[in-house]
Amino acid sequence: MRSNILITGAAGYISEDQADSLSNLGVRVIQLDLTDEDTVVKSVLSHNISIVIHTASSINPTLALHLITALSKQGEVSGEKTYFIHTSGLGAFFENTGWPAGPFKDTDAVFNTEKELADSSPLRKTDVAVIEHAETRGVDCFVVVPSLVYGKGSGEWNKLSVVLPVYVKASISGRAVYKFPEDTKVSSVHISDLTALYGRIIENILQGEPLPTGREGYYFALAHYLHLGEVLDHLAIQLKARDLITDSKTKIYLNDEAAASSLGIPVPFVRPLWNSGDNIIAEIPHRIGWRPMWNKERFLQNIDDEIQAVVEHGKAKSSLIDSLFKFAAGQQGPS
Repeated sequence: MRSNILITGAAGYISEDQADSLSNLGVRVIQLDLTDEDTVVKSVLSHNISIVIHTASSINPTLALHLITALSKQGEVSGEKTYFIHTSGLGAFFENTGWPAGPFKDTDAVFNTEKELADSSPLRKTDVAVIEHAETRGVDCFVVVPSLVYGKGSGEWNKLSVVLPVYVKASISGRAVYKFPEDTKVSSVHISDLTALYGRIIENILQGEPLPTGREGYYFALAHYLHLGEVLDHLAIQLKARDLITDSKTKIYLNDEAAASSLGIPVPFVRPLWNSGDNIIAEIPHRIGWRPMWNKERFLQNIDDEIQAVVEHGKAKSSLIDSLFKFAAGQQGPS
């Protein structure tokens, strides 16, 4: 199968690695910034695009729906199947955003649960809209859910993830590492392993291998678990060794307001995004041959890499933090 692939959010952390990886597979990759639906449709048709990897936004369904519509039109013209790979967010599966307590596999009734709880999360609402629109338009859909992503990306623009670099930068600025009272457990994945999962899905598509799609097409990108308290304890030791903080012992945030001030994020997002745990279990990625190379031990042994990346690049070139402030302002209404 010969395919052109469109990667949205081309300047982003995840998507740049996808471009590098897919190019190594000998696949021609076309990257395009999203604008309006007409432009998307014309671009997909003119470039004969049959696969879209969508990393531009996990909370704006409009962008995804335009792309799916374009793929549907491409399928009508070519007579061949088209595929949409949507990147969701781990926040959809946190208990403190309304997700049910207890272990949850990507082979369980993820779609039905998301639909029942869609109104309480923009991530869940987008996932449901994407899957239902793809069903209506006859496009095969996959929902990849990255867990806590770490590691330095290989792209030319944004080399940093968001969560851990925010902790590192805040610690350096305040000359101390703070953590929450809870030692929250969170699923995690190195950027290279996440890239490999996208690549595995693409390879199976190109080889005509059957894959779970649609309502059964959730792919939890979980390589291993981390405990945030333990991570920050290790971070403090390494930062002190670099003389970037004054004490190798971690301190405890007094409250969410103090954490928000330190991390530079809106108060409503402190716990949902920086102190939330999950109980997801990945099965489908392993069934299709995904073999992560990073585990907890390797991460902790190389945690200084996270510091070095921030020292070199400052902070992630991402609009996420700005979008959080805009969302929080919208929720509060005009002042």
